[in-house]
Amino acid sequence: MHGNAPYSGPADATGDLSGEQRRALQTSIAQIASRTREFLPDEYVVGSEVTNGSSGVQVTVAVRPPAGNPVSAGFTPEFEDLADDDLIPTEDREEVARGLAASAALQVKHALGDDVPETAR
Repeated sequence: MHGNAPYSGPADATGDLSGEQRRALQTSIAQIASRTREFLPDEYVVGSEVTNGSSGVQVTVAVRPPAGNPVSAGFTPEFEDLADDDLIPTEDREEVARGLAASAALQVKHALGDDVPETAR
């Protein structure tokens, strides 16, 4: 069998990471997803994943709003010059969470358009 065959089985999504780096990365993206959920109502679905892309480990956090298109943020963590427990710096986590929440809310606004009656004057 060839290693590139689609039936060769699932690839290890975090094969290039040490166990400690994998746990730290999963903790960081879980914090991004959690922080994003804090900014949004319960109708928004937030998820995250770690995959092994063509350029290395890829991290994706995505939001599916109740109306409109899903939004996501994907990036490659820096492994050089960082401690294993700081693969995604705190300020980057906060920025990604805020950006995703704002983008998801904007998707709902675009999907609904001007058809929503004003609730306050």
